[in-house]
Amino acid sequence: MIIIGITGTLGAGKGTIVEYLVKKKGFVHFSVRAFLIDEIKKRKLPENRDSMVKIANELRAKHSPSYIIDQLYIKAKSSGNNSIIESIRTPGEIESLKKKGDFYLFAVDAKPQIRFNRILLRNSETDHISYETFLKNEKREMTSDNPNKQNVRRCIELADYVFDNNGKTTELHNKVEKVLREMKT
Repeated sequence: MIIIGITGTLGAGKGTIVEYLVKKKGFVHFSVRAFLIDEIKKRKLPENRDSMVKIANELRAKHSPSYIIDQLYIKAKSSGNNSIIESIRTPGEIESLKKKGDFYLFAVDAKPQIRFNRILLRNSETDHISYETFLKNEKREMTSDNPNKQNVRRCIELADYVFDNNGKTTELHNKVEKVLREMKT
């Protein structure tokens, strides 16, 4: 059993990799977004990116920098299947997962305009924003000295495998397939 975590910039293709691993490779998917949306609904807050960041930061500050990911890891491990945990956002989450073993971190990135166009097409509850807001959100999540807050830049640096996703979906799938073959050796 292996557990893959995935990190990356907004709209870069994390979901595309997750979908490939679930549909083509039989991985079980565990989502930080879904975890946070459940918490947001419990608290009757608006379902948007600001609420997600606020709740995530509160949970990390109250419990630990890796709290959310640790909860998802427990579920993944108990599934007994190869699993993917989507949306690793802090170095503390990565440190916690790497200590547990059988863990690999994938990161994905693409040019900002390409990513913005993708989120417009994705049309999720947190994607109804302008390009300026998109860039502002990204800037807020890219770096932080606070271990409880997002630091996507550092997460990408800590990744075992980094995927450039400026091309077609099939190109990304081929890159993922190549890495999966490497991991088995």
